[in-house]
Amino acid sequence: MPILLEIVTPEKLAYSDTVDAVVLPGADGEMGVLPHHAPLLATLGIGELRIRKGGEEDHFAIVGGFVQVRPDKVVVMAETADMASEIDLEKAQEARREAERAIEAGFHEGADLALARASLQQALLRIRVAERRHREGPRRRV
Repeated sequence: MPILLEIVTPEKLAYSDTVDAVVLPGADGEMGVLPHHAPLLATLGIGELRIRKGGEEDHFAIVGGFVQVRPDKVVVMAETADMASEIDLEKAQEARREAERAIEAGFHEGADLALARASLQQALLRIRVAERRHREGPRRRV
């Protein structure tokens, strides 16, 4: 019996479908959710969200937010959620370079290093998720 998964950002409904399982980047580590999971409300960290459906796996790059788990539904409310197939690898690599330049400049000019580091972390996550998709193909069989 599948479970309904909804991934929502401030801008859009990023995903809505029934799935067999979801693995989330919790603030304290990865957590897996299967149908009939006990109710849960948790904080999300920065990381990769994996969806298993019909023997295949899809990936999202998730940045922050919350997850609400009910026995029949999982709602992910994330700051950003980028599906691997929608990540532009070139743009993510340029964002990484810009963040690295900002960090380097920050050491000399007193810029906002925390913001630059967060931007770098997000860019590296998007690159990792996009590269995994390119290595494994559009949908990985599990």
